[in-house]
Amino acid sequence: MRWPASVASLAAASTSAVPPESTQQAIGYPSLFLLVLVGALVPVVPTGALVSSAAVVAFHQTAPFSPALVFVTASLAAFLGDAALYWLGLRGMRSRNGSRWLEAIRARAPDARLASAREKLAEHGVAVLVLSRLVPAGRIPVMLACLMADWPLRRFVRGNLPACLAWAVTYQVIGILGGSLFKEPWEGVVVAVGLTVVISAVPNVVRRVR
Repeated sequence: MRWPASVASLAAASTSAVPPESTQQAIGYPSLFLLVLVGALVPVVPTGALVSSAAVVAFHQTAPFSPALVFVTASLAAFLGDAALYWLGLRGMRSRNGSRWLEAIRARAPDARLASAREKLAEHGVAVLVLSRLVPAGRIPVMLACLMADWPLRRFVRGNLPACLAWAVTYQVIGILGGSLFKEPWEGVVVAVGLTVVISAVPNVVRRVR
């Protein structure tokens, strides 16, 4: 009789060790917001993979509005991060000595991509800004092209809003598709992260082949 009792106690302990959904949400959404915000300011954080992973977890939760909260959190953080980075870039453009933020933006915009971004921005305007959020490594060159074209912050913000919404939807759909294939959330997270890595690598592969 002791053995079943011990098994039952272990099962109860393992169940209690899993935090409830309310605790996960209280920690998860602020963490997602901060990470996406930092990723927009410092473009080394894989924000697309973060959004897809959060979408997988939200898909497996019972709360009806979890996917919507992931969308709002991710798009708002990306929008505010882009606006802050562009504002810092504007300050650097207007300063005689430049700024570290402007130098960081220029360092991540190779001459070939910058020239292409400036040409497309002159031809298509805001549409290029929207697409730049969906193309891996396309956001920074287009942002720098907007700075060099002397776009005011208000114009950039109006064009960047639909860009952030489209970006959040795209990576959330990737996460939902990954989460719908498996019963366990961690399996869906692995698939979603793998898809985002493949999507990010495709442009580099195409450029090398060319």
